[in-house]
Amino acid sequence: MTINPNRIRTLRGAQPASEKPTSPVVFWMQRDRRVHDNWALLHAQHEAMERRAPLHVVFCLVPSFLEATIRQYDALLRGLQELESELAALNIGFDVVPGAPPDVLPPWLESMDAQHLVTDFEPLRPKMQWLDAVVAATSMGVDVVDAHNVVPVWVASQKREFGAYTLRQKIHRLLPTFLEEFPSIRRHPFGTPSAATNWPALRRTLRVNTSIGPVAWFVPGERAGRAALEDFVRRLGPYGDGRNDPNQTAQSGLSPWFHFGQLAPQRAALAVRKAAAEDASLAPSAEAFLEELIVRRELADNFTYTTDAYDTFDGFPAWAQQTLNEHRSDKRDYLYTTEQWEQARTHDALWNAAQMEMVTTGKMHGYMRMYWAKKILEWSATPEEALQTAIFLNDRYELDGRDPNGYCGIAWSIGGLHDRAWFERPVYGKIRYMNSNGAAKKFNVPHYIARFPTD
Repeated sequence: MTINPNRIRTLRGAQPASEKPTSPVVFWMQRDRRVHDNWALLHAQHEAMERRAPLHVVFCLVPSFLEATIRQYDALLRGLQELESELAALNIGFDVVPGAPPDVLPPWLESMDAQHLVTDFEPLRPKMQWLDAVVAATSMGVDVVDAHNVVPVWVASQKREFGAYTLRQKIHRLLPTFLEEFPSIRRHPFGTPSAATNWPALRRTLRVNTSIGPVAWFVPGERAGRAALEDFVRRLGPYGDGRNDPNQTAQSGLSPWFHFGQLAPQRAALAVRKAAAEDASLAPSAEAFLEELIVRRELADNFTYTTDAYDTFDGFPAWAQQTLNEHRSDKRDYLYTTEQWEQARTHDALWNAAQMEMVTTGKMHGYMRMYWAKKILEWSATPEEALQTAIFLNDRYELDGRDPNGYCGIAWSIGGLHDRAWFERPVYGKIRYMNSNGAAKKFNVPHYIARFPTD
C-alpha cells in the first residue's frame, strides 16, 4: 500500500512496535467517517500491518457541538452505524466513546494499550484544540492525515490566500501528484472486531435541540453518498449553465455527504473527470464542478487553517474591516431580531423563502446562501451581529453547517473575504452588494418563493 507521505504530518515520532499482540494501532476518526477512499484509515492500516498489530477505529461523541441539533446528530449517528458493520466485516475494531476527546480519549487509549495513533485533519478551532490536548496527554506516536482535501492543505499553501486566483495555480500544479486512485482497504489479519455498539444508549447521552429534526430527502451513510454521486454524474450536463438557478436541480447536492465525511471529495473528482473523458460534451460542466469542488472548497480549508479568527470580524480582510467600520453609523432601513430571522419574518419574501428552504430541507441553494447572508448584513445593527446571526442559523439548520465552507461563505458575503472592493454604498461600504432585482435576472423569483412558503 503506497500513500503519498506529504499527506501525513507526524506530530510525534512513532515508538518501537509493541510486543503485545493485543496492542492496537488506533485511528481516531473525526472528520472523515467512511471506510473506503479514506487516506487516514489506509495509513492507519499500513502502520498496523507493519507492526502486525490489530487496527481499531474510535469516534468520540461529544454531547453537543456548536449549534448542531438532532438533525445533524441523527445523520452522524446513522452514518456511523453503517460504518460499524463495514469495519466488522473487515475485522477492524470500532468504538464510540461518549464525551469530549481531551477528557475521554487519553484514558481510553491507555485502557486499550494503544501503541500508535492516527487521526484525520480538520482545520476548525475546536478540533485543533482537541488534537493539541490529546497529543499533550499521551506519549505514543501521532500522525495526522489530510484525508479530506485532494491536495493536503499544508502542501497547497502555508499562508492565507487572497482568493481563488492565488490558490488555483498552486492546486492545479499539484493535482497530477495528488488526484490519484485510492488503494482498497483490506480485511485486517490481526485482532478481532469489538462488541456491537449500543446506539440507543449513545443517543441518550446527547444534549441537543430535538425540535429541529431530520429531513426526509437525505439518507446518511457511505453507500447513500456513493449513490448520490452516481446520480449527479448521470445528470452532470446541465451543471455548467444551470447551477446558479435555484429552481433547477443542476447542483450536485453532495455537500452533506462531504461534510459528514461519508463521501470523499476526491472520489467525486475522479468520477466527474472520468465522465468528461468519456463524453467531451460534459467537459464545460466538469470543469466548473471541479473548480467548486477542489479550488473553492480547499480555499475554505486554507482560510480556517490559517485564520484562528475565522468566525469573527477580525477574520475579515483589512480593507473590508475598514469600510465596514466607516459605515457603522449608517441608517438601516430594517432591523430584525434573531427570532424574526429564524422564523423568516422579514419584509423580503425572497429572503424568507431562502430561510424556509434551509429550515425545511436542511440545505440552501448556493446562490441563495450569498443573497441570504448579504441581506443579514444590510438589516443588522452591526457587522458583528450580522456575522453572529448568519453563523447561528447556518449551523443550526444546515446539514453541512459547522464547516469551513460555511464560515468562508459567510465571511465572503458579509466581510469581503476572497473578494475585492466594489462601488461604495450605505451599510455595505465597499462590500459586494446583491438585491432581488439581480436575482430576478437570473431565475424565476416568484416560482422560488412559492416553493418555500412561510405559512
